[in-house]
Amino acid sequence: MDSAISMTGLTKRFNDKTVIDGVSLDIPRGVVYGLLGPNGAGKTTIVRMLSTLLKPSSGSAKVNGFDVLSDPIKVRKSIGVLPEDTGLYDRLTATETLQFYGGIQGLSGALLQGRIEGLLKMFELYDRRQDRVGKYSRGMRQKLALARALIHDPPVLLLDEPTLGLDVMSTRAIRDYVKNVAKEGKTVLLTSNNMYEAQLLCSRVTILSKGAIRASGTVEELEAMSKARGLEEVFVNLVRSESGV
Repeated sequence: MDSAISMTGLTKRFNDKTVIDGVSLDIPRGVVYGLLGPNGAGKTTIVRMLSTLLKPSSGSAKVNGFDVLSDPIKVRKSIGVLPEDTGLYDRLTATETLQFYGGIQGLSGALLQGRIEGLLKMFELYDRRQDRVGKYSRGMRQKLALARALIHDPPVLLLDEPTLGLDVMSTRAIRDYVKNVAKEGKTVLLTSNNMYEAQLLCSRVTILSKGAIRASGTVEELEAMSKARGLEEVFVNLVRSESGV
């Protein structure tokens, strides 16, 4: 079976600065895959290229079998994206938000209303569905943004640091969802700078540093190889004591 996400020599330059340097990676279907690295490693840039918001300078990438350059519309229909900035409209209610984005994806009628109701209940936002998003807490906004990403039931999810800055309850709710989503056959690419979160959620991870892949494997394999590959500093920066979260 073909990969859910495939990158070959993926490179991004801004003027004379190379921020992604020849990344090649294949992510199979039906897994939660972690892309880890410190701030500035290039994780968000990769997500933006995979979601067709940025064009690669060179190399190629496919999502759900579709090329990000030649088939951007098919790529967008195949993905749900939780960006670093949720970009929600404060003046809309939760219901209006999902109606708007569902309509963009071509959904309407009873199908759209059923998905809206189901997602709002899943993320415990149903009782606040008529409140304007501007009144929501950060955790509530993040859950609504994830519901927005799921409204069209995409096979691939791109989640850019989905729990960053959230309270304990919101973090648990989102992690619980991510744990279960691969069981439905979806593929999740999750970026993080948190090794504990990766160990909790991801079957495999890739460590990115200065725009290049430094190592790939399970968290346990990376722990074993960190010293041998000179990754101690990068690895330590990714480990946080969050056993209670």
